[in-house]
Amino acid sequence: MKYLVMVQGTQADYEAMRGNGSAHSPAWSEKELQAMFAFMGQLNDDLAETGEFVDGQGLVEPARTRLVTGGGDGRPVISDGPYGETKELLAGYWVLDCASLERVTEIAERITQCPAPAGAPVHPVVIRPIDDSGCQV
Repeated sequence: MKYLVMVQGTQADYEAMRGNGSAHSPAWSEKELQAMFAFMGQLNDDLAETGEFVDGQGLVEPARTRLVTGGGDGRPVISDGPYGETKELLAGYWVLDCASLERVTEIAERITQCPAPAGAPVHPVVIRPIDDSGCQV
C-alpha cells in the first residue's frame, strides 16, 4: 500500500535554517544543516534500496506560497501563505510503498530522529494511507 508521510514546520523554522533564529526556533549552523541534509539523503537512499521510495520532496517556505479559495461573489480570493488559520504547514513529504502501516510507522519513527539544533521545535510526522481504489479527486 502507498502512504503519504508528511513532516510539518513553520515559517520560523525556515528562517532558523537560514541562520535567523527566534524564540520559536533557534538558528541552525551550517554544520547542523549539512547533518540534516545528510540524514535525509541517507534515508532516501535506504528507502530507494528497499524499493519503498516512490517520491519525496522538501517544500519551499510559506512566505513564497499562495492560498486560492472561492470567494462569496464567485471570484477567487488569493492570500499569501498556504493556510490562513495555522502557522504549521507541510514542510516536506515522501510517498512510500510499504507492506504495512507498521513498516511505514517504523520509517516515520526514523524521520523523527533527524538532527536539529538543541531547542528546535519538534513537529509531528503524519502518515496518511493513499486511497488506491481508483476514486479520483
